[in-house]
Amino acid sequence: MDDLPTAELTRTTRPEPDLVRVGADRAAPPGPDATGPVSGPTVPATAVALTRGLFLVGTLALLVAVFLLSLWVGARGLGFTEVWQVLWHADGSEASYIVHEMRVPRALLALLVGAALGVAGALIQALTRNPLADTGILGVGAGASFAVVVGVAFFGVTALSQYLWFAFGGAIVVTVLVYVLGSVGSVGATPVRLTLIGVALGALLGGFSSGITMLNPDSFDDMLRWSAGSLAGRGRSTLEVVAIPIALGLLLGLVSARPLNAISLGDDQARSLGANVVRTRVLVIVAVTLLAGAATAAAGPVGFVGLMVPHVVRWFTGPDQRWIIPFSAFGAALLLLASDVLGRVLLAPQELEVGIVTAAVGAPVLIALARRTKASGL
Repeated sequence: MDDLPTAELTRTTRPEPDLVRVGADRAAPPGPDATGPVSGPTVPATAVALTRGLFLVGTLALLVAVFLLSLWVGARGLGFTEVWQVLWHADGSEASYIVHEMRVPRALLALLVGAALGVAGALIQALTRNPLADTGILGVGAGASFAVVVGVAFFGVTALSQYLWFAFGGAIVVTVLVYVLGSVGSVGATPVRLTLIGVALGALLGGFSSGITMLNPDSFDDMLRWSAGSLAGRGRSTLEVVAIPIALGLLLGLVSARPLNAISLGDDQARSLGANVVRTRVLVIVAVTLLAGAATAAAGPVGFVGLMVPHVVRWFTGPDQRWIIPFSAFGAALLLLASDVLGRVLLAPQELEVGIVTAAVGAPVLIALARRTKASGL
């Protein structure tokens, strides 16, 4: 040691730059008890929590404003003062019926479906460690849609309560099938393999759905709007059917947030931190099945929401799933409700389906995500 040059001694004892600058160069996934990047420039935890809290409060305030706007905007022109009065004092008038029986259930359904899609996308991205994953890319939505098409064509399904069970069945079968096929071989379920298998299965099931629809066009007259992704004509009965499964899915998603932080470090590291990897994966699969199945049954296949909202959320929450999941719920609910309102305005007095609006919004957002120098990490 005494014969080593000073420069050489310094070089051999200096920590590797990549290990020192993890937090500066990229956001490292936090452990189960972390609140942000595990290294790099330190920021007071209270300041981080305060900033995120302010974002959350701002999102909720905007959500309330858009909710009130959705009660005002529609094919039947109503004054805002009139809407506000009948909202709190139902008087049996036509305006009261429109607000309480049509627009309030539709707005609440948009909030539930949006939250379900946003959280389902965030959960799938965290589980597969793939920022491009969502219920559409992994084929979950296509599986739910295909099962509903089969139910309508071959089992005479017409009621939403029946749609729901077929959608659940299709969602869980495709979710399990994608993960099983992706796990075959020594490589295991890598994010790329899961994405490729999900896209392939989604395309295959989408083709089958189109073929069945063309062979039985009369059976699908009532499904045209549903297949485009629509909230039109949904009443309280629809809201009551999907509220419980979506609420359960959201609860399971929140419970899974802490162990998902550990799984983002890798299975071995997660186990060393005390996370139950198998149980967490089962919880996430059940949550995604409930969320995607109920959302698809209620509104049809609505794309892009579960993909882009968690991306945008991670820009200012970091990789902590305990913040990503609630922010994704509120952000996706806001996006879907705003898209529904926009769809009523663009072609008034006709309506543009919400699934078409989210697709039109999602495409440029995905292009912007692809062009970002530093993509949001998991």
